Amino acid sequence: MTVVPVLLYHSVSADPPAWIAPYTVAPSVFAEQLDRLADAGRTVVPLRRLVAAQRGGPQLPERSAVLTFDDGFEDFYWTVAPILTERGLPATLYLTTGAVHPPGEEGSGSLLPPAPMLNWRQVATLDAYGFDIGGHSLTHPQLDTLGRARLCAEVADCKRILEDALGHPVTNYAYPHGYNSAAVRRKVHQAGWTSATAVANRFSSQADDPLRIARLMVRADTAPDLFQQWVTGHGAPIAPRPERLRTKGWRVYRRLRAAVGRPAGGPPPVED
Repeated sequence: MTVVPVLLYHSVSADPPAWIAPYTVAPSVFAEQLDRLADAGRTVVPLRRLVAAQRGGPQLPERSAVLTFDDGFEDFYWTVAPILTERGLPATLYLTTGAVHPPGEEGSGSLLPPAPMLNWRQVATLDAYGFDIGGHSLTHPQLDTLGRARLCAEVADCKRILEDALGHPVTNYAYPHGYNSAAVRRKVHQAGWTSATAVANRFSSQADDPLRIARLMVRADTAPDLFQQWVTGHGAPIAPRPERLRTKGWRVYRRLRAAVGRPAGGPPPVED
């Protein structure tokens, strides 16, 4: 089975806000990680090539990798995009549309704490430069705890807003926190998204579910040795795998907490 590390980044910054710091990679570390991918012979391909292969299309290069970035931090424009452009590498940027703001203003329509986020002019520029823009909900909730009406808005309205802003179809979605369920995946499919990424901390593969693509989250504390294992195809299980009982139990617990107005936050537990 072809092992594909789909790497999940958030912020790439030397001075991030405290709340996102555990999920932030310093620019020098990010550049070093890209060097490790190149040294291992990995070909960074657009996400759409992985999705096409999962749907029976052309096979991927033997040693492929995919780069993805969640939320829409402004450092993607100032730091990440120049590094990737210099190296000729593609990436998918998933936007929480409520956090994107008009130039000169601040975004206030999401559950994300304050941080420098992209504005719509920057998003349009990144789109024009060829970066793949995807959706990451309106407000960044835990989708699998929502009622039907709000789930529809978080999935379908996000798509509409992005397509209105960019003037072309947008097809790739990422579940906030990685949380999803069969009902959430159905709604994503019905809304017209053709792929969706989760977390799972597993390698993806050509046999993976294109509506639940596994990703490896790169954090501030991701050790160089672990990252090196990932780029060589080791150190994590390979998707697809059945959803574990622990994951289902964690979903039930979060739904109960949400129902009484005391949501349990944070990313999903790491699965073995």
